[in-house]
Amino acid sequence: MNSRISRRRVLRGIGTAVTLPLLDGMTSFTPGVHASTEDSLPKRMAFIFVPNGIHMPNWTPEKNGTQFELPTTLKPLEPFRKHINVLSGLTLDAGWAHGDGPGDHARAASTFLTGSHPYKTHGADIEAGVSVDQVLAKRLGKTTRFSSLEIGCERGAQAGNCDSGYSCAYSANISWNTSTTPLAKEINPQLLFERLFSAGTKGEILEARRKRQGYRRSVLDLISEDARVLQKRLGSKDQSKLDEYYTGVRELEKRLMLSSREIKTLPGVEKPPHDPEDFGEHMRLMADLMVLAFQGDLTRVATFMVGNAGSNRSYPMVDVTEGHHWLSHHENKPEKHEKISRINQFHITQLAYLLGKLEAAKEGDGTLLDQCAMVYGSGLGDGNRHNHDNLPILQIGQGGGDFQTGRHIQFSENTPLCNLYLSMVQTVDRSVSAFADSTGGLKEMATEV
Repeated sequence: MNSRISRRRVLRGIGTAVTLPLLDGMTSFTPGVHASTEDSLPKRMAFIFVPNGIHMPNWTPEKNGTQFELPTTLKPLEPFRKHINVLSGLTLDAGWAHGDGPGDHARAASTFLTGSHPYKTHGADIEAGVSVDQVLAKRLGKTTRFSSLEIGCERGAQAGNCDSGYSCAYSANISWNTSTTPLAKEINPQLLFERLFSAGTKGEILEARRKRQGYRRSVLDLISEDARVLQKRLGSKDQSKLDEYYTGVRELEKRLMLSSREIKTLPGVEKPPHDPEDFGEHMRLMADLMVLAFQGDLTRVATFMVGNAGSNRSYPMVDVTEGHHWLSHHENKPEKHEKISRINQFHITQLAYLLGKLEAAKEGDGTLLDQCAMVYGSGLGDGNRHNHDNLPILQIGQGGGDFQTGRHIQFSENTPLCNLYLSMVQTVDRSVSAFADSTGGLKEMATEV
């Protein structure tokens, strides 16, 4: 290697920009030695929301501490047990009605990351609160191409009445840039891919897209010259790491092509990408794109909304033909409980896929998963009760060493979920003393315990 490579190095071609994973040649990072900001491994934060609550008996471990067993719903996470905290007893007080009547599903989504009670309206005068991902984005996203990414798997309206007088904007978004500005999610994996790997003028981007679609070429073909120049500067370890990254990009492009439904258009009219028909593959594609965005340091903050609040999607892939929302009103019927558990485990299986991808991506002396701090859960506990206490929450990843993991922690009744969020923010900015209704950080999770 002739000289140190900039962490901000981008491989460019017409209408195309491919960022690079963290290479040894980009940093002088030495394990066990305090590194400068430029040399330190970046933290990544992610928040994953699932709708309609969880069947809690199949979610909650019986024992606390490190000796817990993963219950049925969480069994797919067994290979990642050491990276996970199951957190019981956390509450979203803002999710309760507080005089506003029904609308718990909309409140479950809008409060999940804001911790703020939404103003009940189905007009344009929506108001909730700034979400924790955006608090983090303002601190972690200053040097990345995207300060944050908002992704999901289900389309949702941004206006109209979607839940007992609450605007659809509350049900379709979990990320809020300001108290009145939700950030719409991207749900189409092809469009997200284009967003991550496109650069230049509109004309250049369109030309690059036509070349790829018309000649079945990869984005990597369009940056080949720049890539060859870089290759000469890399040591063997970095060359291998870069080859693995390229392989991941190529394989993802192939899957994107296979997953899109074919539709007919008029001659000369560009075919718009469609959402994948296979919901499991849809989730996995979005997960892969999030990993690539983290790996290439395109962003350090992401939200993933698996389904909108009150989603009534069916899950035939696990033999559940009824709608999820309908089933969540289970009336304590065992057959409905069993089907809800199947849906819950299906979601967890896709989460396990994401964690596997993060763990496979090497970074420094560890993995991308080691540098992540993630939250997975719902703003409802039991879908039938519409409760916002004792929420199903997982905290995943040590965040570069800031969190202890591998435990089930039972917090005292009505401990604010926002205490978890405050703990995450404080790993980035110690000067922050509060977030929404937080009463203090969760000391039980700190590595110093």
